[in-house]
Amino acid sequence: MTIALGFLGIILVTLLGWLLKQTINVQPWVAETVGESAHHGPLGNSPKLTGLLTLLAVVTAFFALILSAYALRMELGDWIPLTEPQLLWSNTVMLIMASIVFQWTRNAAVNEQPGRLQAGLLLTGVLTLGFVLGQFIAWQQLQNSGQLITSNPANAFFYFLTGAHAVHILGGMYVWARATIKVVSGSQDVEGIRRSIELCTIYWHYLLLVWLVLFGLLLST
Repeated sequence: MTIALGFLGIILVTLLGWLLKQTINVQPWVAETVGESAHHGPLGNSPKLTGLLTLLAVVTAFFALILSAYALRMELGDWIPLTEPQLLWSNTVMLIMASIVFQWTRNAAVNEQPGRLQAGLLLTGVLTLGFVLGQFIAWQQLQNSGQLITSNPANAFFYFLTGAHAVHILGGMYVWARATIKVVSGSQDVEGIRRSIELCTIYWHYLLLVWLVLFGLLLST
């Protein structure tokens, strides 16, 4: 179990490094000089991107600590493995689809294809909210079967891990909502919309991989 958790921690750290590398190589993150057209500038000139990377580092540390606590707690005798609701598989598929659609929308924004943005953003929102709603239904199923948060430590960790992940997704939905409102209302802030979509896409990919790690851990223990 310790080796498995160490491997999962390496995955999260590697993921963060990969996101940073990919972001450095993406052309849209460029600086603009006042009175001149956009040119390729240093990544550090994008405060929003720096803020996102900082957030991802904090979130990675948060989940790494929780996974460590999970490993230590399950070694005690009162740990009773939880049978995860089958609905989690459908929820996972929805989150994967949301990430794919967001990537498609990001590509449309970068390639200046505004006609695809509204449909892409709305579909991403529907799939993401479907995932969160599905998680809530899964919690209800567990409660109806008597698997309460206070039943045993395994239950408590399940509710906490899935709940913390859902909260991070809902936080990202705020930025998604702002970008979607701009697109639907016909805002001319093309640069701002593009950057918001790019940031959200990175965030969605990150939370998808975090969920896959968490889901794999829950299934295996």
